[in-house]
Amino acid sequence: MNPFLPLNEYIPDGEAHVFGDRVYLYGSHDAANSKRFCINDYVVYSAKIDELKHWVCHGKSYLKKQDPHSINGKEVDFYAPDCVKGNDGRYYLYYCAMGPNTENFGPISVAVSDKPEGPFEYLGDVRYPDGKVVRDFLTNDPTVLNDEGKIYLYYGWGLARDFGNKLMKPIYNVVLNKLTHRTMKEVKEAEPSILSCAFVELDEDMLTVREKPKAVLDSMSTADKKSELYHHAFYEAPSIRKIGKLYYLVYSSGQNNELAYATSLYPDHGFEYRGVIISNSDLGYEGNKIRKNNASTIHGCIEEINGQYYVFYHRCTNNTDYSRQACCERIEIDETGFIKQVEMTTSGAFEGMISAKGTYNAGLCCNLITPQEIPLGIGKQQSEPRITEKDGTLYLAGMKPGTKAVYKYFDLSNTEKIKVNYTGDCVIKVNGNVLENNEAAVNQKDRVIEIEVVKGNCDIHSFELK
Repeated sequence: MNPFLPLNEYIPDGEAHVFGDRVYLYGSHDAANSKRFCINDYVVYSAKIDELKHWVCHGKSYLKKQDPHSINGKEVDFYAPDCVKGNDGRYYLYYCAMGPNTENFGPISVAVSDKPEGPFEYLGDVRYPDGKVVRDFLTNDPTVLNDEGKIYLYYGWGLARDFGNKLMKPIYNVVLNKLTHRTMKEVKEAEPSILSCAFVELDEDMLTVREKPKAVLDSMSTADKKSELYHHAFYEAPSIRKIGKLYYLVYSSGQNNELAYATSLYPDHGFEYRGVIISNSDLGYEGNKIRKNNASTIHGCIEEINGQYYVFYHRCTNNTDYSRQACCERIEIDETGFIKQVEMTTSGAFEGMISAKGTYNAGLCCNLITPQEIPLGIGKQQSEPRITEKDGTLYLAGMKPGTKAVYKYFDLSNTEKIKVNYTGDCVIKVNGNVLENNEAAVNQKDRVIEIEVVKGNCDIHSFELK
């Protein structure tokens, strides 16, 4: 089910790779109720390719204190990583050291291990043949591909459309100036644009670039507001895969809540926007215009596992950008390479519906619909209804009238009642039926469970299917 890791685990920016008979998940490492991104050391999870219900944690794979950019007692934060198997059979972890103890983006650093789960050891920073560290474009969110022996590295940062509003524009100007030492106007007018997804090929040492990086998907490539690309332009979080003859570049668009993708027959040019794979608030799914979750940062990938394709992504909890959890959904790729947008579900990678037996944590909801939509990317708003954690246990806090927690999809054909365990003074409906003595009857034809607070305030901890 989603999230598919332990409910007190926060692994965003997931890159899933099949090595041998296991799939390994690499990602950043957030914490519950955190005040910034990626405050923990890297860990690696894995599962057998034919048993995705059982994920194993291999422990800490790479420590922040191992990175030489952590100096004078100040540790950097490890942002979104990716891992690739080199031609020498070793495993190379690409990442950026970021956070409050760094001056700007990057550089892109590399750690190496003899095993896909690590532990990893620092190898070096991505550099030019003369030893100069690569800082062309904004060295953010590296993703890497071994394409029949050729090692391709992609990275970059673009312009989020939502940052163009009056509220965020001053903040965005400050951020750009700190990271690039240029104003927003100078950044927009730079030739070539640094607000792009960059591409470079690496040499056999996995560190040295063969040529100067080039832009393959420009955030500022179109000013035509009628075009689809304008509304789904590259922002950050690139992820690269090759499926058949097509290269798939998955990325977070300027909408800042969706994984879009572009395809090309070539690794370094010709990418064309194809559509959205998933939104972590279900925006755009079958025309939906209502934010069904905290619509904020997203990062993920697509991967073929045991003959089935999946999209890995993260959801935001605690009504903040800083406590994100790994989720996964099945996807289909048609003969043209097109991927139709899928919805968030509780069942996730599971084939079919969840067996309606036993007690389930309320924090498993795939949608949390609030009476007032939570703004995009503004940070912590703990007073709002939210998925949160206390003493290692996930639950729904601050539930108030008009808030709905939705769970998809359950087989309720043999279920008669649902018992909701909550604290507070309130009136709750389950699929339209008011709770009496904490229980409500179930329509056995339903596949969706919807818990709605209609009066009062409460915290919801779990529900039991009887």
